[in-house]
Amino acid sequence: MPTFFLPRAADDDQAERLYEALAEFAGCAPAAPGARVRRIAFDADGTRWVAEVGAEVRGERTTSILRRGELVERTETLTDPARVLAIYPGMPHVVVTDAQPITGTASQWANPFSATPAEVELFDPR
Repeated sequence: MPTFFLPRAADDDQAERLYEALAEFAGCAPAAPGARVRRIAFDADGTRWVAEVGAEVRGERTTSILRRGELVERTETLTDPARVLAIYPGMPHVVVTDAQPITGTASQWANPFSATPAEVELFDPR
């Protein structure tokens, strides 16, 4: 389990300041060190998405089609250029990315966006 970090933070102090600033931007409260979220998996529009701090938002969608009387499953991998900067716990969780308006990166997701997680992984509280 990795220790807490934020992309673009040069050191721990800067990561703390950035975490608080991004929480303010998202309109939510920063989590205590032992409750900081590293990764969530959530379902949206028939796709299982994963938002992980430091990584692009990615998803997998499995569809079934009938081909010559046989059911064939196809799994499609989806990606979004938005890189996750922070995830704040709550119901729902709030995900902040580097997409507009933070940078010029276009994304299919609003920034920030809310998601009700099916899975949650926390940072190591150390």
